[in-house]
Amino acid sequence: MNENKPGDSQNLACVFCRKNDDCAIKYGEKKTNEKWNLTVHYYCLLMSSGIWQRGKEEEGVYGFLIEDIRKEVSRASKLKCSVCKKNGASIGCVAPRCKRSYHFPCGLQRECIFQFTGNFAVLRSPCCKNAWFHRDCVQVQAINAGVFFFRCTICNNSDIFQKEMLRMGIHIPEKDASWELEENAYQELLEPYERCDIRRCRCKEGRDYNAPDSKWEIKRCQCCGSSGTHLACSSLRSWEQNWECLECRSIIYNSDFRKAKKHTLSNSNNVAITDCLLEESSPKLPRQSPGAQSKDLLRQGSKFRRDISTILIELGFQIKKKFKRLCIKKADIWTSALVEFRKQNFSPSYMIEVVFIENDNFGREHPGSKQEFLSLLMQHLENCPLFEGSLSKNLSLNSQALEENLYFEAGKMLAISLVHGGPSPGFFSKTLFNCLVYGPENAQPILDDVSDFDVAQIIIRVRNINTATNIDDLNSVINEYYNYLELIGCLRLITTSTDKYMLVEDILVYHVIKRVQVPFESFKQGLKTLGVLEKIQTCPEAFCKILCHKPENLSAKILRDLFTVHILPDVQVLGFWNSYLQSVEDGKSAITMEDILIFAAGCSSIPPAGFKPTPSTECLHMDFPVGNKCNNCLALPMTSTYKKFQENMDFALRNTLRLEKEKSSHYNGH
Repeated sequence: MNENKPGDSQNLACVFCRKNDDCAIKYGEKKTNEKWNLTVHYYCLLMSSGIWQRGKEEEGVYGFLIEDIRKEVSRASKLKCSVCKKNGASIGCVAPRCKRSYHFPCGLQRECIFQFTGNFAVLRSPCCKNAWFHRDCVQVQAINAGVFFFRCTICNNSDIFQKEMLRMGIHIPEKDASWELEENAYQELLEPYERCDIRRCRCKEGRDYNAPDSKWEIKRCQCCGSSGTHLACSSLRSWEQNWECLECRSIIYNSDFRKAKKHTLSNSNNVAITDCLLEESSPKLPRQSPGAQSKDLLRQGSKFRRDISTILIELGFQIKKKFKRLCIKKADIWTSALVEFRKQNFSPSYMIEVVFIENDNFGREHPGSKQEFLSLLMQHLENCPLFEGSLSKNLSLNSQALEENLYFEAGKMLAISLVHGGPSPGFFSKTLFNCLVYGPENAQPILDDVSDFDVAQIIIRVRNINTATNIDDLNSVINEYYNYLELIGCLRLITTSTDKYMLVEDILVYHVIKRVQVPFESFKQGLKTLGVLEKIQTCPEAFCKILCHKPENLSAKILRDLFTVHILPDVQVLGFWNSYLQSVEDGKSAITMEDILIFAAGCSSIPPAGFKPTPSTECLHMDFPVGNKCNNCLALPMTSTYKKFQENMDFALRNTLRLEKEKSSHYNGH
């Protein structure tokens, strides 16, 4: 079988469709057998209903034997095309009762679907449901990319996308990509980028200096590869640390969410104390690289906003249907959780089954609520010595916690809690969050991040010096705190009174960021559990809402919509329940909305990933309500009057929660 010569392509007609067109994208390759004077379009041959590949790949035309092709041509000569009404229609409809036949080009003209595998079901994109593709564009991509490189251009999915495209009638040839077959293609792109692009390059040998296995080794951006930094210029402790250039950070981590402020060195009086110099890429040589293409794709990706519940549910797909039983003491939630999470047979990807152990001599066990356990664990984390600050918290420096690797465990617990349906932490400061997302070198600490009173006073004194006066006042303050400033490496030469802004920035950066660099790295490693850190960095806007902000206050409507009504034979009770919720919202009861949710489900807010199972209410012939936290079920009492209903609800909730708080405070006091 020989391929057509250029001059022959216009003269030889396909034996099936009788067209001499030579368009590989529409009709497949055009092949001619000179011995038998036989020309076919590959797709015309492939789609014909009465022929099969009986030979090897190299025999005949891709395994279709010449004698079989001639028989199929003879069979088709008796069939009339439903479009052009001419004979030779070799392609039959897949529907069993349909008697229509087509030439391949006629079918394309009538917008028939030709499928290369299976039976046609639904036309849709399986991996990116909001993405639509032109058929011709996808077919061109498939032919150029081949089976090894053909994938979704939005999310890069290969397996699911290829199966769906096959069902949609796209032919995917089993060959290498066309660009891989070009000799020395893209050879210039194989040269590694070796230049420091950080605005303040500290290397005396220059930006192009690269000394492997030293602090002057150049680390390339892990996203684009077309920007670099000396390890020392970005305060990287080792070459293994991840680093992204500022441009990629602004793209990947949602540039619309956080616009990085860039300032030049200035003596202006308008410089604020929270302003800082961000590392800014220096001008680059105008050369095309894979990084440029990568950034274009990232810009497109940043247009898609992700809902936090969807993200966490997707992360939850990692959880296997294998249970791990955790024995937890409510009175010592941190220690018992630490013991369980550190066991060799524990895996973050196992489903969690909680058993609460009473803190008494008998060690009695009873089934526990996963939501209640994770809620108590997050409450402990928020108030533990690993963090400092009042409402918005940063990492503290605790030598014992470092020795026991507790910062890593805290990050790991946060990650596990989020993926397994725990509550919103809501206590991160914006500075801690920005360090996780954009890197410590691009974070901008503020005075509110400083919890140490003495350090805050130093910053306030420096800030309040009038810039219009002599610099003597500023030097006087520096001399007063000379030992401290020397210890933290913030001594600087003061030449103008506006240098105070740089001094304030240096103190803030040291105290809030550099001082806790080791705890931060450990905490960040823990957050990588189950891929949480990567998602935080990819979707910062979504995660900021649950890491830096407390959940919205519950209302009667929210709880009414949250609880599914199950088996309420007494319609009157449903009315009492709705009235009770409204009464609590209006402040006519000592009970709060959060108390009701704690009583029924074990946590005071709706988890970002939602409840599983969905909270429900039912009716029992009892005087008082019963909360089943394991099933998120609230059993309502059946009473004759609303007044009795309200009294019984208030009594049960108030006393149940009071007893639990007394147990907790007893342990804490002990």
